[in-house]
Amino acid sequence: MIKTFLQKVDSTGYEVILCLILGNLTAQILKTFITAIQKRKFNFSVLFSTGGMPSSHSSTVTSMATAIGLIEGWDSTMFALAFCLAIVVMYDAAGVRRAASRQAWILNRIIKEIISEGHILKKERLKELLGHTPTEVLAGGILGVGVAFGLRHYIESLV
Repeated sequence: MIKTFLQKVDSTGYEVILCLILGNLTAQILKTFITAIQKRKFNFSVLFSTGGMPSSHSSTVTSMATAIGLIEGWDSTMFALAFCLAIVVMYDAAGVRRAASRQAWILNRIIKEIISEGHILKKERLKELLGHTPTEVLAGGILGVGVAFGLRHYIESLV
């Protein structure tokens, strides 16, 4: 059944979609296990969270761009477009979203240190793990490329 499905998606847009889904899932699963090892505690919610190692955003867009390059060709307009999108997403993950993470951390510290227990403002914590370090982005990018080449190799072995 899987073999028939993969033969039908071979070199189509569905292969690209399958590849980006696999790239995202692989990164999220790895992130969950890496976090569990680091914190010595399994936290299922990490599977659905942003931030952390590796970047699932980077893995998703690089697997998509690589799949398009493998199918359409590295000199195609589609690959150029996917490559540009991947660069923007990866830059955003390590730049803008990382800066938002730092600001959330600072604001949470201010709230903790300045606002007293009886204050009328809520002590609602901001989410601090939004962005990625350049290493996390790079790891996600490499993972995405690997997923795309792995899927393409597996499909070609079936056809």
